[in-house]
This record gives sequence, C-alpha cells and structure tokens, in this order.
Amino acid sequence: MVVVFVLIALSVLGLLAGAHWYVWRRLVRDTTLPGGAARRAGTVAAIVLPLLSVGTLVASQARAPFRVQQVLAWPGYLWLAVLLYLVMALVAGEAVRPLLRWVLGRQDAGVRGGGSSPDGPLPAAPDHGPAESAGRSPSLGAATEASPAPASASAAASASASAPASGGTDTVTQPPPPAPPVATPPAAPQGPAGSTASGDFSRRLFVSRVVGAGAAAAALGTVGYGTYGVLRGPRLKRVRVPLAKLPRGAHGFRIAVVSDVHLGPVLGRAHTQRIVDTINSAQPDLVAVVGDLVDGSVADLGHAAEPLARIRARHGTFFVTGNHEYFSGAEQWVDHVRELGMRPLENDRVEIAGFDLAGVNDVAGEREGQGPDFVRALGDRDRSRASVLLAHQPIVIHDAVRHGVDLQLSGHTHGGQLWPGNYIAAQANPTVAGLERYGDTQLYVSRGAGAWGPPVRVGAESDITVVELQSRQA
Repeated sequence: MVVVFVLIALSVLGLLAGAHWYVWRRLVRDTTLPGGAARRAGTVAAIVLPLLSVGTLVASQARAPFRVQQVLAWPGYLWLAVLLYLVMALVAGEAVRPLLRWVLGRQDAGVRGGGSSPDGPLPAAPDHGPAESAGRSPSLGAATEASPAPASASAAASASASAPASGGTDTVTQPPPPAPPVATPPAAPQGPAGSTASGDFSRRLFVSRVVGAGAAAAALGTVGYGTYGVLRGPRLKRVRVPLAKLPRGAHGFRIAVVSDVHLGPVLGRAHTQRIVDTINSAQPDLVAVVGDLVDGSVADLGHAAEPLARIRARHGTFFVTGNHEYFSGAEQWVDHVRELGMRPLENDRVEIAGFDLAGVNDVAGEREGQGPDFVRALGDRDRSRASVLLAHQPIVIHDAVRHGVDLQLSGHTHGGQLWPGNYIAAQANPTVAGLERYGDTQLYVSRGAGAWGPPVRVGAESDITVVELQSRQA
C-alpha cells in the first residue's frame, strides 16, 4: 500500500512539474528577452507557484494548523485551477501559432517585394530617337557611359584658343560650360547579415506574446467566473419525481437535497449562511444533507457549521455521512450535527407521512467498521410503502435496487466541478448529475452546494435541489 501511495505521489509531482515547465516555456521563455526583468520574474513565479500548491496539498493531508491551511489554501488551490485552464488554452494555441506566423510572413514578403519607391516603380523614359537625343541632356545611363567627355572637350577648347581665327583677327574663344555633374543612382540599402533571421525572431516573439496573452486571459476569466459562481452560493433547482407507491396524501412532498458543502479552509461560516438562506427560501417539508459537509475537525469548523441550526423544515433535517467525514472525524461530526438539530441516519430508517426515509453510512466508513448496512436500514420494512434512500455515493445504487428502493438521493460527484472533470467522474460513477432510472429505482445526483479544493466550478454550477415527490394516484 505504501509503494502504491509513493508511486501515485511521484506521478502527481511529475505531472505538475511537466505542466509548469510547459507553461514557463510558452508564457515566459517564448515571450521575454534573455536576461530581462520579465524573464527573471516569470521564472521565479514558475518555481514559487508549484511549491505553494504542493504545500497546500501537503498541509491539508498532514493536518497542519488550521490557520496555516487557510493561508495556503486560497492561492494554492486557485493556482491549480488556473494552471489547468492555462495548459488547455496554450495547447489549443499550438494550432494558432503556425497560422499567425504564416500570415505575418506573407505580409512581410509583400512589403519587401513592393519596390523601392513608396508610390510604385518609376515610369520608363520615352524613346525620342537619335536625332532628338543629340540635342537634349543625356539620360542617367548615357551620362554614365559618356563620363570621359569633359576631358576631351577641355583639350579641344585649348587647341581652339591657341589657333587664330580665319579672319586674321586675334580672338579669344570662351571655353564651353562645364558638363553637368553625373548623377549616380543610390545603391539599394543592404541589411546586416542575418536580417532574415532577425525578422523571423520578431515574428516568433510577436506570435508567442499574442497566444500567451490570449491563453492567460482565457484561463483567468474562466477561473474568475467559476470562483464567483461558488462564492455567490448555490442556485435553487426543482425536480419532480413520480413514485408509483406514494399515496395521494404525500403528493407534492418537497425534499431539499444538500450535498458536498465542504466547509474548510476556503469555505466557512458565510458560505454556510448562504446555504441556509437558500434552503429556507424554498420552504421544504424535509431537508436531506447527503454527506461531505466538512473538510476538517469539529474544533476547527464547529463555528462555521453553526448556521445549520437555523434550517427550517416541517419534518426536520436528516444527515448521512460522506467520505470526507471519515477524513475529518466522523463520530465527532455525527454528534455535532445532532447538537445542531439534525438527525443522523446511520444505517437507519424513519417513517415519514406516506413513505419510508432511510439512510446508510458512506462506503469510506468500511475502513473503520462503519460502512453501509442495507439489511439493517431496509431489510425489515414494508415494501408496499414507497421508500427514499439517502446515500452519499451513487455507486451503491445497485444495492438500493436489490432492496426495493424507489428513489435514491446522492451527491459526491460535484457534477465534475471543473470541466472536463465530468468525463472523469463518469468513469467512476453510474450517474454524474441529474435523474436516471435503474430498474424500478430512480437515482438523483446533486452537483453539490460547495466545492472541494479550488473554490471554482466550471460547467457544473452548484445547486440545492428541491425534489418534489409525485403520486400517480393524485
């Protein structure tokens, strides 16, 4: 068992290390210049944040002082949620990178191939023929070819000045005007060696920054909205469930199903009060708390659970354990919720107006000899009466079917909590969320009223469900 735990721990650490390296590479190395302050700051963050998250997990498992858990929990758990969506966004961005580079490369090629004049290429000089060309200024190319002409003209002028005129009179011949300076076309600008590589580097840097900024914005926006959804409190949901054996007198009986509150270092007394207010606003006939109420001891969280004493329901509030109660001192919490006015159903059953209400311990209690006992809870009941079973985990549905249960109310899955976690939850649970039928038994699974780990929900909104029982005789 120890070897398995070590292997799992090493696998998780390796996965975290790989994810952080990938994020550092794409968000820090590819978007900053070597030796810059941004590169150094990003590298420090890539080291500190995973250490903070690992410290949060270790503090929770090692039962560190509750105040230490509170200090670490918010940043440590939130970063894990951000990391998840950062990795997903960056992986999606891998498909965008080559497309952006291709578009930018085409633009650069168009600029380089557009000519040296901003207005386009110069028009060609018209052809005036040899005669007309003799009486006009030479073109740029002709002037370049006739560049020795000024020296010959100077010699001819000297000879003319020394010879007498034909009329016998000494005259002075003026030298011809100097030839205009020859224009030399400017050389095309030549970039330094490696200018193409420099352009490629600039494009890669720009693309990395665009994709990185987009991924960061998507991840932070997703986690921010998911956190708001949890802190806002669960929404009220209503579901009607027909039961063939339910008498007409119990038609319309309303059960408020509350699961997976997860009071702990992150969610405290204020969250409990929001849940109580939501329950009381629905005015249910009965409240069923189906496990995972807490993540911590009575000593640390008793104060946070106090508002539960103010739940109002005509037939009372009932409680069954979840797997997290067995990590937090199940016996102490069973005693404490009783003090708060709830009735624990530990493999037990009560008769409510028109149906039987049973509850079983969570399967995690088997390690302490307190697992579910369906025979004790349901074995001797009158099967002609409708029955409703409270059980934290949906996986016991097949036991419920064998014992003739009409409706099982469960939680545990959180609906996946963080998409795409719903696909993972579906591999371990027969139903992830909602109402489904198994033979003659119906199973309803709540997404839960809180959150475990990161106080974030994406694609699995928290809820408190009011299940209204319907009689077919009504």
